[in-house]
Amino acid sequence: MSENPEPGKAGEAGTEAERLDRIEALLAPAVAGVEEAGRRLRPAWRRVTRGEPRWPSTLAMLVAVALQWRLPERLAIHPEWLLPGLETALVLVLVAADPYRIERVSRLYRWAGLVLIAMISAANGWSAVHLVIGLVRGTEGQDAGELLATGGAIWATNVIVFALWYWEWDRGGPVARVHAVRRYPDFLFPQMATPEMAPEHWEPQFADYLYLSFTNATAFSPTDVMPLTRWAKLLMLLQSAVSLLTVVLVVARAVNILK
Repeated sequence: MSENPEPGKAGEAGTEAERLDRIEALLAPAVAGVEEAGRRLRPAWRRVTRGEPRWPSTLAMLVAVALQWRLPERLAIHPEWLLPGLETALVLVLVAADPYRIERVSRLYRWAGLVLIAMISAANGWSAVHLVIGLVRGTEGQDAGELLATGGAIWATNVIVFALWYWEWDRGGPVARVHAVRRYPDFLFPQMATPEMAPEHWEPQFADYLYLSFTNATAFSPTDVMPLTRWAKLLMLLQSAVSLLTVVLVVARAVNILK
């Protein structure tokens, strides 16, 4: 035979459960406050956030394509319309797939973006190499104005290209940064080192990488953003070398012509 519980036990158990419920209700605001404080203490660049707007990177890509269109035919990969046409098509595909904010998790989408940047890099590298060869051989740079315009277009495209590479590879790319996939950054921005000097929701976006690329191309060294990983250091080294070589040769030749 099963024994019946003593009459007072059920009431006591019920009373104890009610006490626990009341304690939990009293502690709930404190627990929520602790969770909110922990969320605020973790900077935006290390937690899941919304994707950055699509238009800044898209505008930069279109500017790079337009600069390539304006280069002399002798410095372009033939047929000269092929790569700019393919690049424009890829830009339209990326915009159609994720038009407003860069948040879509897709390996195919990421590879399409990497291929696009690689194509812009290859076209600009081809133009830069042929310009340098022409300057060394004396077949380029008969007109100072045209030379400066051509060299400036290649240099500006170089700035955009490396900004895209920095933006696409830092902590796995823009989509990976949105989902906080990687903990450690490849580039240390000032707002990361001194978060009290930045808004609560600050995180690096394309404009920050464009500024990094521009300052590295003009100062030929890091300024306020420090590379932390080896690939970041080597990529910045490569950009500085290309920028230095282009600027020195183009300016020297233009000055010689003007004399």
